Formats: sequence, structure tokens, C-alpha cells
Amino acid sequence: MAGAEEDTKMPLLDHLVELRQRLLYSAVAFVLAFIGCFYFAQTMFDFLAAPMANFFHDQTGRRFIYTDLTEPFFTYMKVAAFGALCISFPIVANQLWLFVAPGLYKNERRAFLPFLIATPVMFLLGAAFLYYVLLPFAIRFFVGFETLRTETTLPMQLEARVGEYVGFVMTLIFAFGLCFELPVLLTLLAKVGLVTSEGLRKKRRYAIVLVFIAAAVVTPPDVFSQISLALPILILYEVSIWLARMVEKKREQSEREEEEAESDQAPVPDSHASE
Repeated sequence: MAGAEEDTKMPLLDHLVELRQRLLYSAVAFVLAFIGCFYFAQTMFDFLAAPMANFFHDQTGRRFIYTDLTEPFFTYMKVAAFGALCISFPIVANQLWLFVAPGLYKNERRAFLPFLIATPVMFLLGAAFLYYVLLPFAIRFFVGFETLRTETTLPMQLEARVGEYVGFVMTLIFAFGLCFELPVLLTLLAKVGLVTSEGLRKKRRYAIVLVFIAAAVVTPPDVFSQISLALPILILYEVSIWLARMVEKKREQSEREEEEAESDQAPVPDSHASE
């Protein structure tokens, strides 16, 4: 299957065989990454716990707890799976591209390849924004609800469960990583003509409502996390409008150049022949 431009066709059975092969490669990559990540699960857990440890660096007696005998083991399993997904994603995306690319024309492959590269970049940008910027503020906000014995009958002090903390951080990382894909998705839709910059502007008010609903679904049930996710998404939505307009300008310029080329190649009528 050399490419759609050569008008070659692959039988359905061959498609299924190739799809199975791509899925097998992806599964093997994930399993190998999982094994390696499980070996370094403690190091990865320390990385995820670093924002909490940095916040309490000047306090003694702070700790993570677990109330189930198997909780640390399954926490390390979650951390290993989380790391394996991040490590194997480029391989999985490459296998998906190798399966889809032969069915595209050369110009389509050139058009879609930047989006394939931008996808992991934007995911990492969203995860980094959460980890280095918002997570320390979130920890400070929630720990602020601690009380002393003089303030209440009994003090409230944080002793975070290890599994719940890891689940909280990984959920936010995936949520921010996926939501930072919004410009990539909307720009791709604008490139294929499914959305326009003007349409995105007119639907801005509906987008704001949907963003806050999505933030309430994918984040933990607290207002701080929801607003922390919703505001960056709204900014990315505005960026998507600008990118969609850039795509439209480029398309309009290409169309004008094609029209000019066609007009230059059009035959000039012979005045002598008409006489």
C-alpha cells in the first residue's frame, strides 16, 4: 500500500492484519514501559509527591498514610501505569500514523504531520503547567483548611492517604494534558473546514458553559480545581480562534494563487480567427 496518490487498494483482511500488528507493537511498548516504570516506581512516586514535600519541608511529623494493606502496592501499580502511558504514547502515536498514513495523499500527510507532533508537546505543556504552577497553589489552598485545637474542639490536620493523593495528582495531570489539546483539535477541524474562526467567536458563550461543565466532570469535586482548569481552557479557546483564522488566511491565499495560476494559463482568444 504505497499511498492513496497511487490509487492502490488493500483488501479488508490485510487492513485487519496490519491493524493487529500495530496494536501488538503498541501493547508490547506499553508492557515494556510498565515493567521499567514499576522498577522505578518509588522514584516516580517521589516526583509526584515533591510538591507536597516541598510545602511541608519545614515541618516535622508530616507523612503519607495508608489504611489498606494493599494500598501501597496498587499505588505503585498506578504510578507505573501512568509512567508507561506517558513513555509509550509516542510509540503508540507512531504506530497509528503508520497505519493511517498510507491511505493519505502526500499533501494530506504533510498537513497532518504537524498536528501529530504538536499533540504530545501540548500534553506535556499542560501537565507541566499543572505540576509546576497550579499544584503548589492547590496544596496551599487545601492545607489552609487545617485548624488548631484553640480554633475548634478538636484540631484538623492533614494526613493524606497515599493512594488518594496519587490519584488526585494523576487525574489533574491527565485532565490538564488533555484539555491543552484543544488548540490542536480546533485547528485541525478548521483546516478540514469543519469549523471557522467566526463560528468559534459566535459560540464563545456556549463554549464558556461547556468548559466549566467539563472542568467539573474531569477534576476533583472542588471549586478551586474546576476554576484552575476552566480558565486555562478559555485562554486556549481564544488561542484556537486565532489559529483557526491563521489557517483560513493561508487557505484563502492558496486559493488566490491557484486562481491566478489558472488565469495565466487560460488561452487568449484569437481576434483574427473570430473575424
